[in-house]
Amino acid sequence: MPRSYSSGGRVPRGAPGRAPGGPPLPEIRTFRERFGALKNLWPFLLMVWRTSPYLASASLALRLARALLPIATLFVGKLIIDDVVLLVQVPDKPQTLSQWVNSGLLNWLGLLLLAEFALAVLSDILGRVVSLIDSLLSERVSNVSSVRLMQHAATLDLEDFEDAEFQDQLERARRQSSGRMTLMGQLLSQAQDMVTVASFAAGLLVYAPWLIVLLLLALVPAFLGEAHFNAQSYSLDFVRTPERRELDYVRQTAASVETAKEVKIFGLHSFLIDRYVRLATDFYAANRKLALRRAGWGGVFTAMGTVGYYLAYAYIVLRTLGGEFSIGDLTFLAGSFRRLRTLLEGLLSSFSSTAGQALYLDDLFAFFQVKPEILSPQNPRPFPHPISQGFVFEDVGFIYPGAESWAVRHLSFTLQAGEVVALVGENGAGKTTLVKLLTRLYDPDEGRILLDGHDLREYDLEALRGNMGVIFQDFVRYNLSASDNIAVGRITHRDDHERISKAASRSQADGVIARLPGKYEQMIGKRFKNGVELSGGEWQKIAIARAYMREAEVLILDEPTAALDARAEFEVFRRFKELSEGKTAILISHRFSSVRMADRILVLADGKVEAAGTHEELLAQEGRYAELFELQAAGYR
Repeated sequence: MPRSYSSGGRVPRGAPGRAPGGPPLPEIRTFRERFGALKNLWPFLLMVWRTSPYLASASLALRLARALLPIATLFVGKLIIDDVVLLVQVPDKPQTLSQWVNSGLLNWLGLLLLAEFALAVLSDILGRVVSLIDSLLSERVSNVSSVRLMQHAATLDLEDFEDAEFQDQLERARRQSSGRMTLMGQLLSQAQDMVTVASFAAGLLVYAPWLIVLLLLALVPAFLGEAHFNAQSYSLDFVRTPERRELDYVRQTAASVETAKEVKIFGLHSFLIDRYVRLATDFYAANRKLALRRAGWGGVFTAMGTVGYYLAYAYIVLRTLGGEFSIGDLTFLAGSFRRLRTLLEGLLSSFSSTAGQALYLDDLFAFFQVKPEILSPQNPRPFPHPISQGFVFEDVGFIYPGAESWAVRHLSFTLQAGEVVALVGENGAGKTTLVKLLTRLYDPDEGRILLDGHDLREYDLEALRGNMGVIFQDFVRYNLSASDNIAVGRITHRDDHERISKAASRSQADGVIARLPGKYEQMIGKRFKNGVELSGGEWQKIAIARAYMREAEVLILDEPTAALDARAEFEVFRRFKELSEGKTAILISHRFSSVRMADRILVLADGKVEAAGTHEELLAQEGRYAELFELQAAGYR
């Protein structure tokens, strides 16, 4: 059954629509949903802590110290002003600087000035050290979360990766693995600011407690406004993920080495650029509309906070004129109220932004909650070495998620140990699906597959796949060295140069590598500097070497020789037949001159085995195999 990959495991409430001629309509979340996402902060903070407890502790300790410096600086400033006022009123006060110094009246003032200077220097030093620690911690957290994402992705099923909805979620998670690291600094800054706010609030409580209430009332509208627009921003990003992936795809297609030839030959530049502009314009229109509303309402809410501040300021001035506060008190209270207003405004806005970013974290942690369905059993059966009986497909049926028709059904046949079997059939007959089932990239929906008399699901999954050497027709062209391109067949033996060269010799890739400037260390592919591009046939020889590199119990070639000419493919398969002696092997090819060398040929049609036998036996049956053979042979006459 198809899975749901929506954020947080939730199916979005109502499919996001598209206004006629406009961008998709954003999903509006309730305040409970917005702030419910704050649950993601705890696992995020745990991830930060586990990444580097030393750096996290150092950042917290230094921020705590720095948080108390503003109130200390402001209080010292109050003492300086009060002392200056007193000194100005001293009767018969000194007239020259030297007289002031000699009188000893400036001793206390000098100490206060020195203290304020020391606090300023300390604040600057702590700020730079904290920034350094945060940058190091942020980079480490980004690296760790990216590695964790790749590790988790490696455990998931092929079904997941072939689902467009999962691709959207993966894209969102990939962005958050590195894009949310600003949240870490934001959370630490919030903790620091909260300590500073507490210190300023304590000072105000001593003089005029109700000023804090006035301040909060003035700032609440701004906070609610920020919360609303942060949620709308997230909703817009969420529903636009498919279009964002398409935007990235179009940009990559329009300017990449893989597509450059066809883009030039077919003159696709204008088409791709127009498509990119249309998508980008939709993004811009949606973001502009949201930004304008946010800026407009933000201005109104900020004005309300300013009104609150000046009401409080006027109150402090009146009490100072009434003799209740000193000039130093006035300076301290006005500065405290101004700083407190700025800090609270920033905190509320930051808290709202944190709630918004926590929604994005929902995408990251929701991805980590996706679990594979194809797993090893608790007590797996060891893989047989060697395989004694072979594989048996018993009435196997499989339908791809979301498909309307079965890929294979009532599929029954035996693959004997040490036998080389060729699969033949028209496109869509189920050949590649059979290979995916054999390697447990998928599990059957009906029936079962036996290995030496036991269901494949009883074996350890890693051991099963580790003993399968498979090269698909759409093999990956890695932009790595020639040596590493072969070594991916058994990457744990990457440093075994003798094994790599032996595999290259078996696939005839050694001749290709011998012509490369850097031989086995030559970077192949044009993505990186000094890379050398290979022809399709040369790439295929490199890819086939991976199967030999694996030295597996089962070897499978799923049409990987399509770019080779008939003679070269025949030679590859002839060598494959010789080198797979004693191993169980499967060949898939549309060229009958190649598959005829197999011990047995299976003809697949409509997802099941229609006929089986040797080349001569199948020709004698005058069925589908004979018909296809004659059609192909006619093309060479």
